[in-house]
Amino acid sequence: MKIQKILLLFLAIPLLSFVTVHKFYVSVTNIEHSKADKALQITTRIFIDDFQKLLEERYDLKEELTTEKATEEVEKMMKKYLTKKLKIWVNGELKTFHFIGKKYEDDVAVCYLEITGVESVTSLEVENAILYEIEEDQQNLVHVKINNQRKSLLLVKENDKGLLNF
Repeated sequence: MKIQKILLLFLAIPLLSFVTVHKFYVSVTNIEHSKADKALQITTRIFIDDFQKLLEERYDLKEELTTEKATEEVEKMMKKYLTKKLKIWVNGELKTFHFIGKKYEDDVAVCYLEITGVESVTSLEVENAILYEIEEDQQNLVHVKINNQRKSLLLVKENDKGLLNF
């Protein structure tokens, strides 16, 4: 029995050497309406290494994202990029979000955004083109919670915009 296990191990090792590790290219954006605050509260999660690469290429970022050096400069770059790549229409009207801040969780940058002055939501349209310029296989998930209803969108480069009705 022991010899069979050892033989199986020796047979499995060459087979496993042909398996390549595939990296997932995904960002996750959560949007929730707060009736009390009359606001859409938004969190966007982006892998740090991908965000780092993009900010280096686009804005010549010199600092590593996980350090707390040049925090204002890094947040300014993040805000500038997200403003160009993430667009949200509430009830047919394009809204501007405020960049509240960011934090790092393991290998993810979490950016906090908010759209104020939102009394109610009947429709929400999201265009999310985050990281498409550095990765063709990038997918952007958008999870929305409005009036205790949860809906989601999966956006890709060829189809980076979606409409949800509530």
